[in-house]
Amino acid sequence: MFQHDTLEASSGHVVVTDVEGPVVRELLGYVYTLQAPQLPDTALKLLTAADKYGVSGLKAACEQQVITQLTVENAAATAVFAVRHSCASLTAATVAFIGAHNFQVMATQGWADAMRSQPEDLIVVSRLLADPPAETRSLSEEERARRLRQAATDGAVEELRALLAAGVDVGAGDEKLLTALHCAARKGRVRAVRCLLDGGARVDTRSKLQSTPLHLAAWKGHAAVVRVLLASSADPNARNRFGMTPLDRAARHGHAEAAAALLDAGADRSARDSGGESPLDRARQNDHHELIEMLT
Repeated sequence: MFQHDTLEASSGHVVVTDVEGPVVRELLGYVYTLQAPQLPDTALKLLTAADKYGVSGLKAACEQQVITQLTVENAAATAVFAVRHSCASLTAATVAFIGAHNFQVMATQGWADAMRSQPEDLIVVSRLLADPPAETRSLSEEERARRLRQAATDGAVEELRALLAAGVDVGAGDEKLLTALHCAARKGRVRAVRCLLDGGARVDTRSKLQSTPLHLAAWKGHAAVVRVLLASSADPNARNRFGMTPLDRAARHGHAEAAAALLDAGADRSARDSGGESPLDRARQNDHHELIEMLT
């Protein structure tokens, strides 16, 4: 809100009308401390606020709190809530809970209420209770993880959601320890990146070379993905095995827009890699004049 030409930027104020004061207080507390409050009674409201403002870490923590409170009576409402807010972990847990309780949830008033008020979301829940998740569960863990990474590479968001709902490990890596989030970031799949972050993917997960998804997005010049990752608290100064930061990668390959987003987020323009070179050195070596001017 403050970084673009908005009313909030010009006035210096954000007016929040749809989130209760105590929930806003807990949301801001998490932003400054990264410590999720243990407040079961407000977990759903806090999760809603975290989803609205893109605070993926808090959202994931709230999902885990809500999961511990599942009952036959509240499972239907929780399931449609999870679908509406793209909560992959919570969706998977509620679908598994409904199936494990011999579909008793479908006989509750909560299920009937969901049929009347949120039929489209309930259809998604019903589909997840059917064949695709069962088919996915029959695969080996390795194959499930491979499919998740491939879906991330292809930007197949619906397939990602189905796999996450079936309980596939969002942090599973390949032989290079590249996760689905690495794959989506490298290919510039913005929606897939958001889906994976909502599904609990760690924003600063590391590959065998200690590269984060932000390193890969900067390397390929995917500025939109760079901004999404930074908004989810990715470290703009993370270093890979060679001491290179995401800004190094962007500068070396001439990606000015990605570099600008990193600098706005606090990337250190003077950081030097293991060889003693800075982002400015990288830009000069490759005659990237816009970057040279930006980094000087």
